[in-house]
Amino acid sequence: MFTSETQIRVRYAETDQMGYVYYGNYAMYFEVARVESLRAAGFSYKQMEDDGVIMPVLELHTQFVRPGKYDELLTIRTTIPEMPGIRIRFDYEVVNEKDETITKGWTTLTFLKKDSHRPCRPPQYLLDLLQPYFP
Repeated sequence: MFTSETQIRVRYAETDQMGYVYYGNYAMYFEVARVESLRAAGFSYKQMEDDGVIMPVLELHTQFVRPGKYDELLTIRTTIPEMPGIRIRFDYEVVNEKDETITKGWTTLTFLKKDSHRPCRPPQYLLDLLQPYFP
């Protein structure tokens, strides 16, 4: 199982009138964590797209446990629970500075050929990078 951590400080513009992280911003936090976790493994979204493969989101699920607040440093723990096929799932746990879970969720993405938008297998170099995490 592949796991990584990404940190994001809550900016004022990301909060609502109550000073809490606006719920819609968690999708952006998940995206940042997803891209950075793959980057940490040595994978580049940009290179994959330049090679003709895109990864649109098929599903997004979010569970709000407690509020994130302005100026908190949040840690997003991102996990890829299984080797990808035509789809890849990312699980997320967002914790505050007290290591309390504030949000949990997951996204499912698919691999598509950029020119035809037809499903395809993940790039082999992604599979090669992830293989050591799935003995």
